[in-house]
Amino acid sequence: MRTHFNEQLSQLNEHLIEMGALIEEAIAGTAQALRARDVEAARGIARGDRVINGKEKEIESLCLKLLLHQQPVAGDLRMISTALKMITDMERIGDQAADIAELCALLPAENHIGHTDTLLLMAAETIRMVTEAIEAYVRKDLDLARAVIARDDRVDALFVAMRADMIALVHENAAFGEQAFDLMQIAKYFERIGDHAVNIAEWVIFSITGIHKDTRII
Repeated sequence: MRTHFNEQLSQLNEHLIEMGALIEEAIAGTAQALRARDVEAARGIARGDRVINGKEKEIESLCLKLLLHQQPVAGDLRMISTALKMITDMERIGDQAADIAELCALLPAENHIGHTDTLLLMAAETIRMVTEAIEAYVRKDLDLARAVIARDDRVDALFVAMRADMIALVHENAAFGEQAFDLMQIAKYFERIGDHAVNIAEWVIFSITGIHKDTRII
């Protein structure tokens, strides 16, 4: 019985890694679409959100089967309940990547105002946060989960820098207002992706320690 349960837990980890890869690919795709002003690539990312949603349902189903049929306790219960919490944030990351892609499709191919370097840095940072948060879950790595949470300060600082740049740009020339607004929206979505990665890392800490944000649950 325990052998079968361990196999199912291993399968759960594999599904989480696959879903993580999908959302990492989506974030990276938005960065590429932003860099190249590739409208078709941006639209493809937006359409691909359905695959991420499907993976969420698949993991949710497996978790519920484990809870109902195996009736896990203690650490095993925390691992499964954490997975259910994680996929909610992961699905939201997929949604926000799709939102970024839709905004990228609206940006002009010519006469654009630039200022994308900060956004590309935000994309790179959030990809790393998502990757390491999922790795922390699979490896039960408390230090890595905490490092993900600390890295969010970098994403927040980039967002503040982007906002300052856009405000200065619009003050210089009000005609840049629409593009500046779209770029700020993109920056905000990246900032939210970082927040969701932090949520995932906090649930990973819970899965290991039984404590979520200094509150013992199980």
